[in-house]
Amino acid sequence: MTVSPPSPLTSDADWWRSAVVYQVYVRSFADSDGDGIGDLQGIRERLPYLCDLGVDALWLTPFYTSPMVDGGYDVADYRDVDPMFGTLGDFEAMITDAHALGLRIIVDLVPNHTSDQHPWFQAALAAAPGSAQRARYLFADGKGEQGEQPPNDWESIFGGPAWTRVPDGQWYLHLFDPAQPDLNWRHPQVRAEFEDILRFWLDRGVDGFRIDVAHGMIKAEGLPDVGFSSMTTGRRQSELLGKGRLPYFDQDEVHDIYRAWRPILDSYPGHRMAVAEAWAETPQRLARYIGPDELHQAFSFDFLDATWSADSFRKVIDTALGESTIVGAPTTWVLSNHDRQRHVTRYGDGEIGLRRARAAALLMLALPGCAYLYQGEELGLPEVLDLPDELRQDPAFLRTGESRDGCRVPIPWSGELAPYGFGPAGSALSWLPAPATWQALSVAAQAGVPGSTLELYRAALRIRHTHPALAGTGGITWRETGPDVLAFHRNAGSTSLTCVMNTGDSPVLIDGYGTPLVASAPLTERDGGHLLPGDTAAWFERR
Repeated sequence: MTVSPPSPLTSDADWWRSAVVYQVYVRSFADSDGDGIGDLQGIRERLPYLCDLGVDALWLTPFYTSPMVDGGYDVADYRDVDPMFGTLGDFEAMITDAHALGLRIIVDLVPNHTSDQHPWFQAALAAAPGSAQRARYLFADGKGEQGEQPPNDWESIFGGPAWTRVPDGQWYLHLFDPAQPDLNWRHPQVRAEFEDILRFWLDRGVDGFRIDVAHGMIKAEGLPDVGFSSMTTGRRQSELLGKGRLPYFDQDEVHDIYRAWRPILDSYPGHRMAVAEAWAETPQRLARYIGPDELHQAFSFDFLDATWSADSFRKVIDTALGESTIVGAPTTWVLSNHDRQRHVTRYGDGEIGLRRARAAALLMLALPGCAYLYQGEELGLPEVLDLPDELRQDPAFLRTGESRDGCRVPIPWSGELAPYGFGPAGSALSWLPAPATWQALSVAAQAGVPGSTLELYRAALRIRHTHPALAGTGGITWRETGPDVLAFHRNAGSTSLTCVMNTGDSPVLIDGYGTPLVASAPLTERDGGHLLPGDTAAWFERR
């Protein structure tokens, strides 16, 4: 592996507008001590790989002190590192090395709920109804003669009721697992606490925050019923919001929180940022999270949900770019993450799924805006569908039968046997098992191999960073094509780069777009042009 020379962080105030951000699921990235669990030192040791890959920033999933009921999204101490991941000193050493390599660090912030082991919630359980300790969460009396029914009809996103009763008869709200009680964000102590948590990590050099459930912190006054069966198995938040605004999502008051956070971010040098994981009823309401007095970005998940057709991708791209123009902020593009099935599998799995995933990557990386990559997608990893039930750890699995564990299997680095270099030499431990087929997908198996998925990503990212037509966040111009073909170009002076993707089964002749720079499958010269195979994308340059 050839490591790029260290490049200190740029001072570009708008670095996040066109950055490529690599999501690290900390538990599954690299294990430095052989216990089978990824950790901060493992990330530190692999920073040269990420630098060589060509990404600009890393988004780390939660590494805070946690009972790990929901993979760290149940936080017991927001100002410390869980021992399974290392120490606060390990974090500081990791971020120092990352900055020296020109890599920025974005950390996950989980403000909607804490762990039930958080000192605040333990104090709330020990206190009486109506106490100051309980006021920091959402406790309520139940319905029925003896308060035996939940306070309302809300259901957990993980399935089942969103309320759990405590021994004294009151109920507490948890939009997720019962081990994740929701905070009361109308309480001034809650707001002050998280403003201090922001400063704690900003003082340690973090460059940004990904805000988990950014639309959920404020619940409607009076906790009214939803009025319909809100959370049947497999239903997505966006589908529910399409029925109308829910009383626990996207309430207007949530924006007061971000208007208080933005001056904190702006007060630190280095152009710190925040991106919202938010779902809203309409694009216009989602756009409200973004602006000079609120957050810098909000994830757009429509690209991830596009079906495999030129028409579907074009509609999603046009809508996203139109929305970004309205709010004056870049679109965020994403194909996979720790909550969704890997796109190799979504696109058909096997050879066809991989072909389509490679093509979709070139499409995404040619678009203006910020791209988020999920660890292992640069290796073409599929979803692991056949994990034994007894090994699954996603809390949603026990409540709904659905599991996100298949996209969280530790990524393969090297070797012929699982866990493929995930830990130090000789270590055979891994918190989830990797399949035998991943030997051929490891970093070592693909590095330097022409045509491998890893080398495709490296080439595309290198071009993205150096080609003048891909600089900035300007718009695109569509080319007229056939029904299965998508083509657009971006210009810089007399230089243009055209991205073409064929979503059909048959090859199509591509002519007049210039010289090919990179393609997701081999091209064939024909009649002065190039044959673009089915399920393939390519970039062409004209100067």
